[in-house]
Amino acid sequence: MAGMSEAETIRVLVVDDDALVRASLEMMLDGANGISVVGQAADGDEVPAAIDAHFPDLVLMDLRMPRVDGIVATRRLRARTNPPEVVVLTTFDTDENVLHALRAGASGFLLKDTPPAQIVEAVRRVAAGDPILSPAITRRLMDRAATQAGAHTQAQKALSQLSPREYDVMLSVAQGKANAEIAVELYMSVATVKAHISHILTKLGLGNRTQIALLAHDAGLA
Repeated sequence: MAGMSEAETIRVLVVDDDALVRASLEMMLDGANGISVVGQAADGDEVPAAIDAHFPDLVLMDLRMPRVDGIVATRRLRARTNPPEVVVLTTFDTDENVLHALRAGASGFLLKDTPPAQIVEAVRRVAAGDPILSPAITRRLMDRAATQAGAHTQAQKALSQLSPREYDVMLSVAQGKANAEIAVELYMSVATVKAHISHILTKLGLGNRTQIALLAHDAGLA
């Protein structure tokens, strides 16, 4: 779904197999101005029905669930028409599937011990169209993940399709910069930045900005 204005209420679906986690997240997010938890799901196989019933703008998705895990659920969800954004929930020290979730189309991730204020801010940022890419943690996750054979060459070949200006925007996106920062840095309007990002996604067959960053990483650029 497209980025939202600050005046709109952000509708959130919480997906986690732990009832206490779901309850805690709902209590925390419902207490934040402009955010409403409109539904819960206890497993990845419940997500499609929950989306159809509640029309969320954003899904907080656990990775480890007994029947359908968060990676599969995210991939299926992001393949839908006009899907909600997805932020995965994980425990960094024990879960190395975050990279796969990002490749599946998640707009970022949160650690389950993230302070409440930061979770609220993350929900607002992703709903507004800015992915959650903590440079330090993202790099560690990427470095710990096994790179598929040929990924470096494939990524460089894909990025060669971009025009020089699109390439510049791609590099800035890969560095985790917001649209306004990119606009100032590259001397263009925010609308032009958004247009370039849209063209990049279309050319490369990607679903969101996070996947642009991952492709740049595979190409050795980030």
